[in-house]
Amino acid sequence: MMAADGKKIWMDGRMVDFANAQVHVLTHTLHYGVGVFEGIRAYPTTGGGGAIFRLREHVERLVTSARFYHMPIPYSVEEIEKAILDTQAANGILPSYIRPLVYRGEPALGVKNLKGKVSLAIAAIPAKKYLGDGSETGVRTKISPFRKPSSEALPSFAKATGNYANSYLAGADASKDGYEEAILLDCRGFVAEGTGENIFVVRGGTVYTPGLESDILLGITRDSVIQIATDLGFPVVQKLVSVNELLSADEAFFSGTYAEIAPIREVGHYAIGSKVPGPITRSIMDVFFRAIRGEVPAYQKWLSPIPPLPRVEVPPAARR
Repeated sequence: MMAADGKKIWMDGRMVDFANAQVHVLTHTLHYGVGVFEGIRAYPTTGGGGAIFRLREHVERLVTSARFYHMPIPYSVEEIEKAILDTQAANGILPSYIRPLVYRGEPALGVKNLKGKVSLAIAAIPAKKYLGDGSETGVRTKISPFRKPSSEALPSFAKATGNYANSYLAGADASKDGYEEAILLDCRGFVAEGTGENIFVVRGGTVYTPGLESDILLGITRDSVIQIATDLGFPVVQKLVSVNELLSADEAFFSGTYAEIAPIREVGHYAIGSKVPGPITRSIMDVFFRAIRGEVPAYQKWLSPIPPLPRVEVPPAARR
């Protein structure tokens, strides 16, 4: 799981020490789950330095999610991007996991709080393997007894804090049964996604993935996988995916910012393929992991270089 050992957190325009990044216990978001966030990755690049993966797309989704929840962020997309780059540079961690969070930070109770101050915080912490060490060779999963709520109840395309109570329940159930991850079905019984990942199924050389009709989050890594698979010449179809299609798949894998790309080797008592990453999964993984390191010119557009911290000159008197 994630370690909380960053150095600085950006809070409403100020860089504060990690231990001092605090909110009041009566913060509205803490009580009602009305907040939105993003998970963003920064990687070391082959040419030296580092870069943030698909920064603009993440920030645009954050703004869209906040707008849906009536939380106008008091910063432009460009200002948020700069704050994220500054936070990453201030912490000096690579690879890192970056978490922007939009919340109502004033002490105020009452569900219909539309007047409390909207705040933005940004943290950068060390990135680890979300689905555990060795997840790149395959993870064991189970189908969760908890289903994804319909977007008519909670909008799946908004990355909202409260939505993840559903993921927590599914993930806790899977962990207690000894699995690395859960697979959630939508309200009609079709395959939806993992607790924090999208899912892909390979059958007969075609890559299938659930679409918005299955109440999924439109993942940015999911979009990257679709582009990579298409560029490699693999047909990609977004459709309703049945449990039977999943259980009889030649290959299957998760995609997500924190999970990256993780092959699925088992679903309950059912082996997926030969329980090792299949050839199409391996091909997509190879390009993806080279792309995040800046080794694929076609995908350089996905990388935002991390600027160095400005050098602070120390006056001679202070050096003594």
